[in-house]
This record gives sequence, C-alpha cells and structure tokens, in this order.
Amino acid sequence: MKYSNEENKYLIGLSHFPKFGPARLKLLLSYFNNARQAFEAPLNEIVKAGIKENIASEFISVREEIDLSKLLNTLENENIKVIALNDERYPKLLKEIYDPPALLYVKGELKNNDEYAIAVVGTRKFSPYGKRVTEEIAKELAQNKLTIVSGLALGIDAIAHSACLETGGRTIAVLGTGLDRNSIYPGMNRSLADKIVNSKGAVISEFPLFTQPWRSNFPQRNRIISGLSLGTLVVEAAERSGALITAFSALEQNRDVFAVPGSIYSEASIGPNKLIKQGAKPIAKASEIMEALDLREVNKYINNKKIIPDSVEEELLLTHLSREPTHVDDLTRLTKLQVAAINAALTMMEMKGLVKNLGNMQYVLAR
Repeated sequence: MKYSNEENKYLIGLSHFPKFGPARLKLLLSYFNNARQAFEAPLNEIVKAGIKENIASEFISVREEIDLSKLLNTLENENIKVIALNDERYPKLLKEIYDPPALLYVKGELKNNDEYAIAVVGTRKFSPYGKRVTEEIAKELAQNKLTIVSGLALGIDAIAHSACLETGGRTIAVLGTGLDRNSIYPGMNRSLADKIVNSKGAVISEFPLFTQPWRSNFPQRNRIISGLSLGTLVVEAAERSGALITAFSALEQNRDVFAVPGSIYSEASIGPNKLIKQGAKPIAKASEIMEALDLREVNKYINNKKIIPDSVEEELLLTHLSREPTHVDDLTRLTKLQVAAINAALTMMEMKGLVKNLGNMQYVLAR
C-alpha cells in the first residue's frame, strides 16, 4: 500500500497538528486550493483562512517537525489506509453529518453495505442482564446483514463486537486514539481489534498516529459512531455516560435512538430509562429496531446485490478485488492466471459494471 496521493499526504500532515480538529481543518480546506497549500502556507495566509494567530503561529513552529515520509512509512508498515472526505470510499452516512472528519484512518475494510449499520453502545460496568440483551440483539442484527458499530470500549461495546463476530457478521470499531498498535485503547482489547480486522470488518479513527486516549477525544469520537449508523441503541448506561453522548449525537444528526428499558433500581438502567422518557424507542429485541427503520428486507436486498461471477477467471479475480485499488501485476501473481486472460476478464467485468478501471492498470470493485 503506497501513498501516491499528494492531497492525502498533506492532509495527514495537517491532521498531525493536534489543534487542527474537524472545524479548523474545514476552514483551511475551504480557503486553500489544496492540502499542500494549507500545509505550506505562511502565517498571514493561515490567519486569513480563519485560524487564530496564536494557533497558526504554533503550527508554523512545529510543522518542520512533522516528518511526512516517516508518517507514511508507519502507515504502510501498520497497514493503515487513509480515506479523505472527497474519496468515493468515504462512508455515505458519515458524510451526511454536520461535521464529518476530513480524514479517516482505517484498518480493515469499509464496504458499501455498511450504510446498513446500527450502533450498539453502553456502560463498561454492565450487568448479566445487559450482557445477555447485548449478545442477543447484536447477533440477530448481524444475522440479518446489519453492520454493528461500537467503540471497542470494555463492557457493552466489546460484547457487541464479539457477539457480531461470533455469528460471522460485520462490525466496525471507532477509536478515540491513533490506530498504530501501541495507541489502541484499551490495550486489553487489541486482540479484539485484530479479530475485527481479520474478519474483514474495520477499526477506524479520525485521530492521527500516536494519539493517546485523552478524555476529550471520546465525546468527539462518539459522533462518528452515531454518524456511521442509521440508529443508535443504548443498552445500559449510567446517568453520566459516554453512551448517552453518542445517543445525543444521533439525535443531532437526525438519526433514530433506541434504548433497552431496565430496572428502576439499577444504576446501569438510569441512562436508557431516561432516554425513553425523552422519546427514545424502547427496544426488547432486534426485530423491533429493524421494523422501526424499515430494514426487514435488508438481508434479501444485500444477498441480491452480491456479485455472481460468470466464469472461473471472474471468480478468481473477485476473490482478490476490493474497494482498494489493485494492480494487474498483483492480480497476475495472486490468481496465477495469464495476463491476457486477466485483461479479457477485467474488460468484460467492467462492461457489466462489476469493476472500475482507475487507470495505470489499477482496478477496484464497482459495487
């Protein structure tokens, strides 16, 4: 995975200045023609873009220390992809929110079908009741081809991810840290992150490499969890909980909020019970979420969209093609097919709308 995209390279550089969050990056990218201009701009131009002079001055003083080549090498070594807001691979639902990240760091795969996603969040201090409900609902949603989105935190988040994986489903973990292995938080869930990636799910973050788990990162992260999802389910949450922040983010994004009702004597049920009083839909099983969002036929729809190969060559190529560009030379090496046979099959697949030719002998799945 080589980073040949100049725009992404300088976006990565800008994102590694901690004070350039979503709002300030948006100002810079709106003012300058491209990310390189923003990264290399003099102080007065950065101020004209709407950045306060003290912050602009701080960026000028530290940008020489941002080693772009080293960052790109680390991303390649850690197998982390970068997807910019204007990239066709950028998640459709996330792009619709008010403040989508200018850049996403991704381990694993994002897919078109991830637009059928439900966020499942809750407390770290779960009860046996919360564990059982989370497992049952997450498994049923996954069995119906819905992607489960959560935050990899201990407790309900990890239970939701694990339950999804147990049934062979897709899950996405959104982190409040960098994606380099040493930064993944909590550390005891690094193996879970590996399982998600190995199952062709995704672990993603808007935070650059080496970002540590600062408390302020997680409320910011929560808007991405809800932003990736058609609806957010809160299973158990205390009165002051990050899960409630995710629910309120969903409301601000005009997305549905669901809550599992619990005992009035349980501290872990204060959050969802309060949400229900405020208008969240009470949920006891996954089918109620699917009915509320009109997703009862999504399983059939996704199965109907599956690409069916028309030849042995197409079947082999589809095994090695994804939404990431793949060079014909790599396809030759992976499939053991002759170049002429690969080119002929790719031409037919492009005519049928199965693949897209990006030029320079690079191909991706078209759907």
